[in-house]
Amino acid sequence: MNTATLALDPRAQARRDISTISLIGLAHGTSHFFHMLLPPLFPAFISEFGLSYSQLGLLVTTFFVISGIGQATAGFVVDRIGARPVLFAALSCFVLASIAAGFAGGFGGLMLAAALAGLGNSPFHPVDFTILNKRVSQPRLGHAFSVHGITGNLGWALAPVFSIGIAQATGNWRFAYVGTGLIALTVLALLIWQRRAIDDREGSWAHAKPAPGAKPEHPMAFLKLPSVWLCFSFFFWTTAALSAIQSFASPALQQMYGLPVSLTAYVVTGYMLSGAAGMVIGGFLVARVERLERAIAAAMALAALLLLLTASGWLPPLAAAATAALAGFGTGLAGPSRDMLIKRAAPPGATGRVYGTVYSGLDVGFALAAPVFGALLDGGHPQAVFGGSALALCLGIGSAALVGVGMMRRRLQSAS
Repeated sequence: MNTATLALDPRAQARRDISTISLIGLAHGTSHFFHMLLPPLFPAFISEFGLSYSQLGLLVTTFFVISGIGQATAGFVVDRIGARPVLFAALSCFVLASIAAGFAGGFGGLMLAAALAGLGNSPFHPVDFTILNKRVSQPRLGHAFSVHGITGNLGWALAPVFSIGIAQATGNWRFAYVGTGLIALTVLALLIWQRRAIDDREGSWAHAKPAPGAKPEHPMAFLKLPSVWLCFSFFFWTTAALSAIQSFASPALQQMYGLPVSLTAYVVTGYMLSGAAGMVIGGFLVARVERLERAIAAAMALAALLLLLTASGWLPPLAAAATAALAGFGTGLAGPSRDMLIKRAAPPGATGRVYGTVYSGLDVGFALAAPVFGALLDGGHPQAVFGGSALALCLGIGSAALVGVGMMRRRLQSAS
């Protein structure tokens, strides 16, 4: 920590940490809320504009392709000009996306809204983790990562209820986008008001600085690190599993077990809430575990096992739905350890770039996995939704294990 941070007494440091964690959690929840800017109202778009499911799927792909490309780029911008101004610009994009969606006259207008929302979403992980890593004291950093993940899950869970609720209450889906725009404006105003609490110029990295007199590395040098690409692959595989559950768990359970949509629709919500509960516990776990890859492996193996049980077809229908929902607990439990693992793997001074590159694996996973699992479901293989998710989680475990091996090797080399 810098001298300003060291001068704070424990109570003042706690207040500072809580303020920063809360505001960044709110911002992250807003970004996940805007992941779902368009999908909850797809039926309204079909009715009003006569769009096909292929066209609606292209809206989702547009969001995540722009977000993924922008996320890798945003890390460099964050490292150069700071995280706070980038965060304000991102929230402004969400306001513009809401306006574009509300005034959309057809597919082109909705595509503009998807592009603006994807652009706004792109900087959040390099922004959030730069601010958290620089401002939050080490003992609370695991809890900061836990809150960050929980608010993301809550943003996903809130968006459909909010948008559909306003559309049904007013009888006009366009009013839903008045509401989403006001949410983005309110969060932006709050963060500007409390901008001192998210100023990444105050604070310092908790891990080692480059040696004095060391030659500065090229800005792209971090791309040579195997750990960066292993973390990217970890996000790709775990997000592929999440994409399958978010998009297709409900119809897969209907086809496999004959459950009504009125019940299966709640499985995804249950998965997200279970994930949030796992993240709460994971926030305490990360402060007590040195070999984070082992904690990640155990938690994700639990999730994979529950998904395989669901895929087996052996369970009673209601038990299958509950088992699929509970699998979210394992992935949530791994979340804070995952974020801390990436922090430890990032070289000093390149955290924004590393988080931007690594978390773009999330966008790539969403963009590519949904068509694959959709094709499996169309081909009459609903069990593959859950079995494929379990396989993707196992591949993610392998990526995390290799990151841990590399970090252990570096520690041994530095100690010798």
